[in-house]
Amino acid sequence: MNTSATIQQYPFKSGLAQEFEVVSIEELYHKHADLLCVPHRTNFYHIMWFTAGAATHHIDFKPIESQPNTVLFLHKDSVKQFASADSLSGNVIFFTDSFFAQTAEDTLYLNTSILFNDFFSIAEIQPKEYLNPLGQTMELIKAEFQKNVDHSQSAILKNLLHNFLLLSERERRKQAFTEIKKGPEMECLMQFKGLLEKHFHSIKQVSAYAEKMNVTEKKLLTSTNKILGKSPKEMIDERITLEAKRLLAYTHLSVKEIGFELGFDEPTNFVKYFRKNAAQSPMEFRESSSLT
Repeated sequence: MNTSATIQQYPFKSGLAQEFEVVSIEELYHKHADLLCVPHRTNFYHIMWFTAGAATHHIDFKPIESQPNTVLFLHKDSVKQFASADSLSGNVIFFTDSFFAQTAEDTLYLNTSILFNDFFSIAEIQPKEYLNPLGQTMELIKAEFQKNVDHSQSAILKNLLHNFLLLSERERRKQAFTEIKKGPEMECLMQFKGLLEKHFHSIKQVSAYAEKMNVTEKKLLTSTNKILGKSPKEMIDERITLEAKRLLAYTHLSVKEIGFELGFDEPTNFVKYFRKNAAQSPMEFRESSSLT
């Protein structure tokens, strides 16, 4: 297990005309295998289409198989650690919020897409019915990206990317997954999720989130319980516990330092909190994760 003072944070590649890139997986591993194979975060999204080879990657402690003809959709905020594999082939698209979200409608689409906001699993598809349209769209994206930059390229790439995502959503709906229906409860849940991602280090009270959202605690509870079958407090605890696990597994910060990082004034309070939510002590989790 690789550890450091913090989890590596990779920004989007500098020097490009727009915050969008498409590259072959072979080239990516050739140039950046040392970066890919350590735990890291990014401020950009990944779409990885594996066409050959197989390996087991880890996304927030979940093992993900990169089987041939699998397209994987990774949210920007997840902690990723890719397997070292010489046999992998395919293509990967990287893009940021600022590239795609040109309008409020774009932002809403990206924040609610079943490809990047699945509460139950990491989105992946095995293209069947739409294999040819998806493949053709990928080829159009690659060809456009390789052209000389002009005033139309960014809009063309964004539109092609949107088409690729829409086709992928259509394919995924034909495969096994649980879709959350859009509506007031969904909007409330997504707003809460966004605020939770920003403030979980410092805000742990449901009432504070409800106040920020200008809704009652009862309405917030109704929304999370109806869609996910859990309370806002459970979601807060899960998010804090996930971050604690990330820091325990992937950094050499002490338990005391991790507790302070997550807003606990006393180390004993953090230890009790973690044991309650993870069913083991922080040190027990760290020792078990070092064996995986």
